[in-house]
Amino acid sequence: MPQEDLSKLKIDKSDKKHVLAGRKKKPFVIATMLVLLIAGFLLYHAGIIAPTTTVDVTTVSMVYPSQSVSVLNASGYIVAQRKAAVASKMTGRLTALLVEEGSIVKKGQILARMESSDVAAAKDQVAANLANARALLKQARVERDNLQKDHSRYQKLIKDGYISQSEYDTVSTRYLRSQEAVKAASAAAESAAAALAGAEANLDYTLIRAPFDGVVLTKNADVGDIVTPLGASSTSKAAVVTLADMGSLQVEADVSETSITRIRVGQPCDIQLDALPDKRFRGQVHAIVPTVDRAKATVLVKVRFLGLDARMLPDMSAKVSFLSRELTSGELLPRLAVNKDALVSRDGKNIAYLVQDNKVRETAISVGDRLGDLQEVETGLKSGDRVVLKPKGLRDGAKIRVAER
Repeated sequence: MPQEDLSKLKIDKSDKKHVLAGRKKKPFVIATMLVLLIAGFLLYHAGIIAPTTTVDVTTVSMVYPSQSVSVLNASGYIVAQRKAAVASKMTGRLTALLVEEGSIVKKGQILARMESSDVAAAKDQVAANLANARALLKQARVERDNLQKDHSRYQKLIKDGYISQSEYDTVSTRYLRSQEAVKAASAAAESAAAALAGAEANLDYTLIRAPFDGVVLTKNADVGDIVTPLGASSTSKAAVVTLADMGSLQVEADVSETSITRIRVGQPCDIQLDALPDKRFRGQVHAIVPTVDRAKATVLVKVRFLGLDARMLPDMSAKVSFLSRELTSGELLPRLAVNKDALVSRDGKNIAYLVQDNKVRETAISVGDRLGDLQEVETGLKSGDRVVLKPKGLRDGAKIRVAER
């Protein structure tokens, strides 16, 4: 037993070895951790292992200053205020069509011809009747003039007592009858002349003319079709062409009845056409139609253009901005602008964070006028650039992820 107790008092040399090994490794671990911390710090500041930030972005674009003075926006369509479905007053077959869609025509220009042989023959007959009536009138005047001479001579003879009263009465009666014959012949000639004018008008009706200067929009009939004013038959055409006066184009826009008090006749407007998105047109409220569409609760407003473009066409869709004031000459052209929330001020400079792939680049810009919620950009950015909205806490080169909307 004593020997066993003594053996327990011996020191275990293996435990001492483990302690000494642990003490030797500790400085190495601490050094390694310090190196990793320093490397991480450097990599973080270099932007290599920087955390990704989710941001909202906006696009730099060209805008018109009119947006900042707009009191109301409405949509509508271009409508020709003078438009006509041109037809004939007579029924007949179309023998010639001298225009097509898009043709520019002048007032009185012949657009089409109808079959006219029967009308021309009727006109020739009336012209012959007129010639005959005029000949009869001339004959009646000659006879009247001769009887007038006889009447004057017989007046002297009866005054001197050389002829009887009955002889004088006979000559006087013939003279009076000749006067009435001249009146009748003259009336017949006038009637024939009127009939000829009507026949010429009927012949002219076979020539379909433009009622005003304009452009042919549609061709509704073709050579060989029967044209009739009423279009009663399914095979007949009431109109030959549809014509519009392109100088009478206006925008007809529907404005909510709750907002109509913001609009007045003569109010300046800014018009944008979907077909011509890169150009704006100046306009002015021409009329507010005094009726309300019950179904839509809107009032029709007509806006006239202050300058027309040859590319404008009826039924083009349009957007109208009703302005609080007339634009100055410097406000008629578009300007480069960005949302004011995309800018920050630093050391007296305006800074924007330009999105490039998945990082941002700090960009100094110069600004111009304030355009409502937008800020004009003079230099530093271009149209189409994307910048970060509310870039608080961002730095140059930071990794970002665009928020999904």
